[in-house]
Amino acid sequence: MTNKAIISTDKAPEAIGTYSQAVKTNNTVYLSGQIPLDPKTMTLVDGDFAVQTHQVFKNLRAVCEAADGTLADIVKLNIFLTDLSNFATVNEVMAEYFETPYPARAAIGVKELPKGAVVEADGIMVI
Repeated sequence: MTNKAIISTDKAPEAIGTYSQAVKTNNTVYLSGQIPLDPKTMTLVDGDFAVQTHQVFKNLRAVCEAADGTLADIVKLNIFLTDLSNFATVNEVMAEYFETPYPARAAIGVKELPKGAVVEADGIMVI
């Protein structure tokens, strides 16, 4: 029998739909997508693409910590971009939050994201 725990923290934006911030089953945590929302105001942070990407990783980190893990425990990361020309910036910002060995990753170009965000990331963490 698999156990299932819902992960929630006020240090990351609350879910804006019919989903949880994360779900933990055994030692695997499935992290829902995070966009660059300020968890206190629930509005997009002001700033350029890099500033918004930093907020995405801060939000992911908060959910990881709520699940008793860290960003280093992420084994698979998906990044969604409305403009793939920001790919290099994603790599620069990501290097500030992750060390080798890096997680497996996909960077996917999409037409649009919730609330007009330009970047979103989700992942799978094993702790």
